[in-house]
Amino acid sequence: MLGELLGEIQGETTGMRVLSTDGGHPVVEASFQATGTLLGAPVKDMGTYESLVRPDGTLFGEGQGVTMTQDGETITWHGSGVGRFNDSGGVDWRGALFYETAAASFARLVGVAALFEFDTEESGKVAGRIYEWR
Repeated sequence: MLGELLGEIQGETTGMRVLSTDGGHPVVEASFQATGTLLGAPVKDMGTYESLVRPDGTLFGEGQGVTMTQDGETITWHGSGVGRFNDSGGVDWRGALFYETAAASFARLVGVAALFEFDTEESGKVAGRIYEWR
């Protein structure tokens, strides 16, 4: 069940490239930068993920990134999820994130499985919400 809203971000895709087309299943890498909040603190977030188009037209993606506070604290994350193309020409992603950090103010994230909703638009805009999974 979805629990507390841990954070929200908004930003844009900063780059894309095709990694493979083997077997007719394209693998695309995308990177993004965003700003928002995590546990109420203002943050900058950046990440890169790879997505594979599956035979049914959905996507499977895996990625990693880093979230930074204005005070220089860092939180790293790894995640995976499933995406579906949306009407705007982008992709709506749903999945899970797992955090690591040495920052005391974000230590509670280390023991949390977080669920995300991450939506992209053809224009490159991205928006995400991150929830604690209870």
